[in-house]
Amino acid sequence: MTLIVDSETVPAAATAPEFTVECSALTATTTTEAAAPQPGVTPTVLEDTPRPEPTSVLNAPSAVEATLEGDKEPQNPLTEKFTEAEWKALKEFRSTLPETFKEAFPEQDGAGSTPYNLWGVTISPLKPKDARVSVVLMKFLRARNLNPAEAKNMFISTLQWRKSFKVNEIMKEKFPEDIFGKLGITYGKDKDGHPIAYNLYGANKDLDAVFGDTQRFLRWRVAFMEESIALLDFETVDQMVQIHDYEGVSMSDRTQASKNAASEASSIFQGHYPEFLAKKFFVNVPSFLTWIFWIFKPFLSAATVAKMSVVGSGPKVIGTALLPLIPANQLPKRYGGEADGF
Repeated sequence: MTLIVDSETVPAAATAPEFTVECSALTATTTTEAAAPQPGVTPTVLEDTPRPEPTSVLNAPSAVEATLEGDKEPQNPLTEKFTEAEWKALKEFRSTLPETFKEAFPEQDGAGSTPYNLWGVTISPLKPKDARVSVVLMKFLRARNLNPAEAKNMFISTLQWRKSFKVNEIMKEKFPEDIFGKLGITYGKDKDGHPIAYNLYGANKDLDAVFGDTQRFLRWRVAFMEESIALLDFETVDQMVQIHDYEGVSMSDRTQASKNAASEASSIFQGHYPEFLAKKFFVNVPSFLTWIFWIFKPFLSAATVAKMSVVGSGPKVIGTALLPLIPANQLPKRYGGEADGF
C-alpha cells in the first residue's frame, strides 16, 4: 500500500489492502460546479500591448518614485498572507524563470522568454510579477521548505512531465462512465470557499475494469486532478478539501494491478501537484484500516497531521466532524448535511 499525504509518501505494510490516499482531488466526469479544464504548459504568446504615451517632463515620476513603483508586488488575498521569508524565497525563485524554462524545454527556441499557461495561470518568464503567478510558484516553494533551488528542480520536473504525459490531450479524452463515473465527485464548498472532492473507493467493485489498464487509470486520475484545479481561482482559493469514503471497501480490494496503479499515481501526485490540500477526512473507514493511520502518524509532519481526520461511520458521526467546516446546504445528507448531493 502507498499512502500519499499532502506531498509525503509513506510505505505501508505489505499485508495491508492497496489503497491510494492522494493529495489529488478526484472529480467525476460529470462534475458538480466543474469549470472548463485548463490547459497544461502549452506555450501561449501574449498579445502586444500598445506603447504608453510619452510622459511630460513636469509629470514624470522621480527616480525614487519610479524605484518604489517598480518594487511594488501585485497582491491578492492569498499573496497578502505570504510571510517575509516566503517573499524573499519567491523573489529569488522568480529571478531564475528564464533559465528555468530554458532548462525545462532545451529543444524549444525562445523558451526563456515565451509565456506558458499552467493551471490556467499565464507565467511570463520575463515579466513574472503577477499575484496569481506568485501563488502558483509559492506552491513549489512550500513543498520544498522555501528552498528556491529545490523548488526550481521540482518546477522543471513538473513542466517536463506535463509535456511527456500529454496533459492537454488527456483533457480531451473520454473515459468510460460506467467504470470511472462514480469513483470521484466534486460537490459543494466549505465555509472558506474550498471546493470539496469526494473519493469513493468502494463505488466500483470491478477492480479489473478500473485498474486493468494502468495507463488509462492514470490518465483518468490526472484528468480528475486538472478538473479539480480548474475550480480554483488562485486569488482567494488555491486548495481543496478531500473526503475519502471507504464505504463498501473490503480486504479483498487488493490486486497486483491496483498496487501498480497506486504506486505510479503516488509518484505523479507527490511530484507534480504540490500544496493543493486544505483538509482531508477519512470517513466510513473499516476497523481493519483504521490502524494504518495510527501507524503512519509518527512519521508525518505536524502540519500534515493537522490537515487529516479519521472519522467514523454514519451520517450523524460524520456530520459532527464535517459540519463545523462545511455548511449544511453544501454537505450531502449521506454525510450528515442537508444537500441532496449525489
